[in-house]
Amino acid sequence: MSKITKLFKPSGGSGSSSKSRKGGPSAQEALFRLRETEEMLSKKQEYLEKKIEQELATARKHGTKNKRAALQALKRKKRLEKQLTQIDGTLSTIEFQREALENSHTNTEVLKNMGYAAKAMKTIHQNLDVDKIDNLMLDIREQQDVAQEISDAISTPTSFGEEFDEDELLAELEELEQEDLNKHMANVTLPSVPSGKLPSRPVSTRKRVEDDDDMQMLAAWAN
Repeated sequence: MSKITKLFKPSGGSGSSSKSRKGGPSAQEALFRLRETEEMLSKKQEYLEKKIEQELATARKHGTKNKRAALQALKRKKRLEKQLTQIDGTLSTIEFQREALENSHTNTEVLKNMGYAAKAMKTIHQNLDVDKIDNLMLDIREQQDVAQEISDAISTPTSFGEEFDEDELLAELEELEQEDLNKHMANVTLPSVPSGKLPSRPVSTRKRVEDDDDMQMLAAWAN
């Protein structure tokens, strides 16, 4: 038995209920009583606050005219304020106790539910065999590998027995291209070469004048 489930004993019949009641009140009953007490003290607070305002108004009313009555009102006001302070402290203590009890009750319920969950998990795992799970996972992985091999085989392109050397095919293609080029060149007719003398390029008038000037300068230098 787990440590969590040991914290809680299975609920029995009326005998166990009476034993629990003899041991002390339940958390719900204690919380209900504390809330009732808080409500009662809160009402007492409101009453004392109103009484303090009344006594203060009485003291102001009499003032110096009836000094004795004013002092009596202030004395009653002081006693009421003391009671109010005591109630404030009591309410703080009760509030702290109520919060602690609520947290304890919540923790108890949480632990109880965790114990139930642990029992449910134990029941489920009793029907499971770790060795069988390992074998099952191994079979699943093997079948996944087989499926992957089948997928790879289907997706790989095949030539169905037609195997050719790619280099030979490229060489044959080059031969065909060369034959086509030779046939094309054989059908091309080149222009004939002219047999006569080609006409000379005409010389411009400016060029002739420049040449004449150059010849005259050479003749003058020679003389």
